[in-house]
Amino acid sequence: MTYHAFEGPGVPGQWNYPQNDHILESKHPKIIFYEDRNFQGRSHECSSECPDLSSYFRRCNSIRVESGNWILYEYPNYRGHQYLLQRGEYPDFQQWMGYNDSIRSIRLSPQHQGSFRIRIYEREDFRGQMMEFTEDCPHVYERFHYHDIHSVHVQDGYWMFYEEPNYKGRQYYLKPGEYRRYSDWAAPSPRIGSFRRLHHSY
Repeated sequence: MTYHAFEGPGVPGQWNYPQNDHILESKHPKIIFYEDRNFQGRSHECSSECPDLSSYFRRCNSIRVESGNWILYEYPNYRGHQYLLQRGEYPDFQQWMGYNDSIRSIRLSPQHQGSFRIRIYEREDFRGQMMEFTEDCPHVYERFHYHDIHSVHVQDGYWMFYEEPNYKGRQYYLKPGEYRRYSDWAAPSPRIGSFRRLHHSY
């Protein structure tokens, strides 16, 4: 698999994805945002990434995902809290572990062809204790014996990090590339309680 220069998830701009991965255009990815709970009020439909949704709706209290894996961001230009939404219905923002009703930008995660592989490190710049994973990890401390992860090398696949064990708390989307410090995946601290592979739900 060929890797490209990494641009962190908290930084505006177009991402470069591994050549073997692609957005499934033929599957018509679609997500629908609603201003009110239970799919009421003003709505807006998207089929591709958007760096600023502010002009389309004032708030977001429910969502329908008809196809695709979507990464939602609290603020424009892919900043703030991140949320993974897969195919299904979300009648209120608590259903996607939202902290509030603000969704201001979105990305569509590519389909990954192949295996998953990630290396986590105890210290910045890939130093200290290292452990490699090819499967989901519901409890980092039980496997890694550290509560904090300071650097990461995503070798294959797309992954979601969670601040708490069992895939709870703040979420972070990681694509293939090198993350030399926790700020590279837009985290305010190195605390990671769990992580899992991002499989497609088309």
